[in-house]
Amino acid sequence: MPDPLPPAPAPQGAYRPVVVAGTLAVTAGMTPRVDGRLVVQGIVGRELDVDAAAEAAHLAARNAVAALIAEAGGPEAVQRCLRMTVFVACVDGFTELSAVADGASRAIREHLPEAGLPVRSAVGVQALPGGSPVEVELMAALR
Repeated sequence: MPDPLPPAPAPQGAYRPVVVAGTLAVTAGMTPRVDGRLVVQGIVGRELDVDAAAEAAHLAARNAVAALIAEAGGPEAVQRCLRMTVFVACVDGFTELSAVADGASRAIREHLPEAGLPVRSAVGVQALPGGSPVEVELMAALR
């Protein structure tokens, strides 16, 4: 049984955590925060290894799922996960982006199993907000 989802995270700036247009919902980029506090920082391949980064991606994706479910009105309102982008702050030459993103996919499997895994992109970047090692965006179709 997966850990319970956290409450939907509050925005850390001037944006909405989720926007719904018709039956499509898109989350803002979510980082590994607990109670509004970034709990994992660092550059993957320097301060963090792949396993630690995958756990950070899992936490960030759980925040995205929590925001999506809160906006949609419950997990049963999520018909299908469509797309997920996982940004990874990493050293030059880091190529295990997909292994990091697998942590985010695990959160989808745990908390939205009926909605299925989305297509996914894993993108290496130089830096992310607050020094986060990962940021996850999620798009879903609602009922």
